[in-house]
Amino acid sequence: MARIRFKKVGLTVEFYREGNKFIAYSPTLQLSTCGDTQGQAKRRFEEALSCFLEEAEKMGTLDDILLECGWQKIDRPQKHWQPPIFIGQTYEEVSMPCPT
Repeated sequence: MARIRFKKVGLTVEFYREGNKFIAYSPTLQLSTCGDTQGQAKRRFEEALSCFLEEAEKMGTLDDILLECGWQKIDRPQKHWQPPIFIGQTYEEVSMPCPT
C-alpha cells in the first residue's frame, strides 16, 4: 500500500451569518457547515474537512474532486495539490425584485 504524504495548504474559508447561525464555507472545496457561533462553525468546518478528505481518499475520488474544484496538480519540485488562489472580492449593489 502506498504511503500518503501530507502537505499544508492555505484554504480560503468564508464566514457568513444567517439569522442566528454562522456559516463556514470554503469555495476552494465547495464545502460548508454551520454553528451557533463563528468559533463553533470553524471547528465544525475543520471536522467536516477532515472527514471529507479521508472519505474521498478512501473512495479514490479525491483527485477528481480537486480537479473539478479548480485545483492544480503540481509535479515539481514535489508532487502536491495547489488550490485556486483567492485574489479578492468586491461588494456590489444590485436591484432585486421584491416579493409581493
